[in-house]
Amino acid sequence: MNGYHEKLGRILRVDKRFISEIEASLEQVTGKSDVMKNIVEENDRIVADRLGSLGLSKKVGASEAYDALISKVEADDLKIFELINISSLRVPEAAKVVVDFVKKLHSPKVGYFLKIDKAKEFLIAEPPKNILKALGYSRVEDMLAKEDILEVYSALRFLEDRKWQNEIFFKQYEALTPDDFEERPIVLRALHPKWAKAAEEFVAKKYHNVSHLKELGVIFVIPVFLGISGETMRLVSLLAHYLNEVTYYANLFRDFRDDGDGFAGKVISLLRGDVVENRLVGLGSENKRPRFLVVQRYLAKDDENDWRLFEPRINPEALHWERAEEDIMKINQVFPNFHNGLEFWNGLGWVGDYFHTSSGVEILVSFNLVDTVMALVKQKEMIKYLYHHQEAMWNKIFIEYFGEDRLLEMSRKHILMGWFQI
Repeated sequence: MNGYHEKLGRILRVDKRFISEIEASLEQVTGKSDVMKNIVEENDRIVADRLGSLGLSKKVGASEAYDALISKVEADDLKIFELINISSLRVPEAAKVVVDFVKKLHSPKVGYFLKIDKAKEFLIAEPPKNILKALGYSRVEDMLAKEDILEVYSALRFLEDRKWQNEIFFKQYEALTPDDFEERPIVLRALHPKWAKAAEEFVAKKYHNVSHLKELGVIFVIPVFLGISGETMRLVSLLAHYLNEVTYYANLFRDFRDDGDGFAGKVISLLRGDVVENRLVGLGSENKRPRFLVVQRYLAKDDENDWRLFEPRINPEALHWERAEEDIMKINQVFPNFHNGLEFWNGLGWVGDYFHTSSGVEILVSFNLVDTVMALVKQKEMIKYLYHHQEAMWNKIFIEYFGEDRLLEMSRKHILMGWFQI
């Protein structure tokens, strides 16, 4: 057992002996040695380098390190806001301007999505009463004759009751077939300002004004802003993230189109974000082989003690965020006159370290861009984020042994089963 076992164990919230056992099994399969040790040493070098660029030493206290990262992302947020060149996020055209900005960083791709006519059928069969009321219609047919179907469908996310969505509206998806899907471009758009007032409660509760519909290939921004620091960077990063996520799921829908009767169930499972429900036991001698869960959502948001958070795993969500961070790094390329040191955040998804508080307790500080942005947005609530960093660390371990292409391949191949063995 070595010091790096303990450090990785602390970061990932597992026993150091567990890390040692994983390392031994992965070394046996790949023939690669010192991978875990190299990860920890690389992490330490990057932390020292980034602190140095902020004018801090490695011995700095936890609050100083955290505050410096918050200040850095706050400064970057302001510079991006200025680059986008809008007077305020409160003006009606702000959401569209930000959307157009993100499209320059990541042009939406073509995907495999639910046909528009099928989406209309679902709305007619199960009328969305809250949306009808908000727009002043009594019949869905009249609404669809005058309104944009993609905007109406988007409004399901923030106007209709979740229980009704899951138990009634989305139950219609059980009859889906590959014939109900088609190839078309992903749509990234700002909703019409008329949706703003109806969506205010949703935005205040979720702390963000962007969402998406994987099956329809739509990513949308509600034209409502909270007027808080970090909001521009958060919106840009979320849009970039969803562009990568929707592309990933479109590829999965396409993978399943030859499955016939099993197509609908697989699509529904993906939309629910299903993960393994029961602990994996009784695998006999094969249990000695390295085993990873495939977790397609951030479980720590709901329960930081979820048992799956203490298992080796890969997480495609963390990969989508890594791609989003790479998109943000393109700002310097797309806008050559923009120079604000955004490269500071490059490759920090899995990076973090322990620092002492004023009372002498060591706490983990994430250097992950999205963790820092979300912490800034919720700074008044004193909420600190770590789970993006921890998921990225598990991805980092897998990638160092097998490569990023293998991670993507295994996540797509085993996402429905929820686990695999090497």
